[in-house]
Amino acid sequence: MKNLVTGGSGFVGSHLIDRLMNSGEEVICIDNLSTGREQNIEQWQNNERFKLIKHDIVDPIQLEVDRIWHLACPASPKHYQSNPIKTAKTCFLGTYNMLGLARRTKARLLLASTSEVYGDPEIHPQPESYQGSVNPIGIRSCYDEGKRIAESLCFNYLRVHKTEVRIARIFNTYGPRMLPNDGRVISNFICQSLLQKPLTIYGDGNQTRSFCYIDDLIEGLILLMKSDHIGPINLGNPEEYTILELSNLIIKKINCKLITKRLPRPEDDPIKRKPVIDLAKRLLNWEPSINIDQGLNQTIKYFKDNFNAN
Repeated sequence: MKNLVTGGSGFVGSHLIDRLMNSGEEVICIDNLSTGREQNIEQWQNNERFKLIKHDIVDPIQLEVDRIWHLACPASPKHYQSNPIKTAKTCFLGTYNMLGLARRTKARLLLASTSEVYGDPEIHPQPESYQGSVNPIGIRSCYDEGKRIAESLCFNYLRVHKTEVRIARIFNTYGPRMLPNDGRVISNFICQSLLQKPLTIYGDGNQTRSFCYIDDLIEGLILLMKSDHIGPINLGNPEEYTILELSNLIIKKINCKLITKRLPRPEDDPIKRKPVIDLAKRLLNWEPSINIDQGLNQTIKYFKDNFNAN
């Protein structure tokens, strides 16, 4: 099986490539390296079953593949808001180009969508049937609405061209290979704690998130791609924590003094975020197996080993 992974040198993409390569598959990685890093995939660079193509999916590309894992797009607010027009183009044109490739090659395409399609939700927790509460002109809309149009494109290609698609709505994910400066709360807290700096709390810290460890997410993506279920299907860990609870977990593990710096809550930042994963349990026989304690231990170890606080 020949796999194309867009955004393959990024956090999620590189872990997916590890699984595919370790299973004996062929992999083509496409990445413009805007937020991905070659070191994440360097262990495969000399393998005959692996190929890296430095390319921006906003531009079409001609390849022969059997499976397309479409992960390319900055996923942290800091990165996708830094160039919002490019983010919107990546979501729309990038997905359009990959669907065109899937149609021509008769490949199955899996879209890495996001819990951000639910916006700042008015119901809690969020099932796939919830249509969301997104501000279409807000600062996050380049990504929120970008992923919503990407999902729409997938279903239109399915209806019009019979293109095989799978849609995963990914909730907050963490683990090794997160960028230390990507602005996500777990990487922020770990790096700030290791550097003995105040932990940045936005708003009152009572907003909630649900954190899924990367290995669990990759298993869910693989099961979805192999299944007969189109989706969208939520993939995330339904264990819910306030930001303050998370900060306490991390400082206890790193054994540092808790000092916080309070900043205003960003515009359109969701108050609550928690997936309903009944569909994934029933249709994919999937649910997370790695709890926050185990996952944080592995993530902290990665940052200690790779980003020396000294």
